[in-house]
Amino acid sequence: MKGGIFTTRFVGPYLRAHRWIYERSDGRIGKHSGRVPALLVTTTGRKSGLPRTNGLTYCTDRGDLIVVASNGGSDAPPAWLLNLEADPHVSVRVGRTVRDATARVADAEEHAFLWPKVNQCNRGMSRLFHPGVRGRYDVYQRHTSRQIPIVVIRPDR
Repeated sequence: MKGGIFTTRFVGPYLRAHRWIYERSDGRIGKHSGRVPALLVTTTGRKSGLPRTNGLTYCTDRGDLIVVASNGGSDAPPAWLLNLEADPHVSVRVGRTVRDATARVADAEEHAFLWPKVNQCNRGMSRLFHPGVRGRYDVYQRHTSRQIPIVVIRPDR
């Protein structure tokens, strides 16, 4: 099944439910998606100007939060990525802590450094079903011709 169809039918509804629980529980429930750490990032809609919140898995690197704009391997980037490219000022919730932050797409050198790390953090069962991959993002990358961006979120100090 193509990444975009899978995302629309299965992952999208799961992520919306996850976000709803995370928000309603004030971060007490939802700080993990499966066994992977999860956060909520709120961007400003580039067209609407309204806040848009998405639940994402993440890992950390040198105090930054690292997320992947995979969109389930879809050829289209996720809307949250386009929003933060238009306005990099975001709000991020990790558990019960909410902080303002600045987000940016990792450059090529950072991407090469972080790609193995994000795959290690979000392996799931991908290595069992897809020989030769390090993690879920390698599988998603196989589904699309676009290079899947990695986003670095730096909480305001």
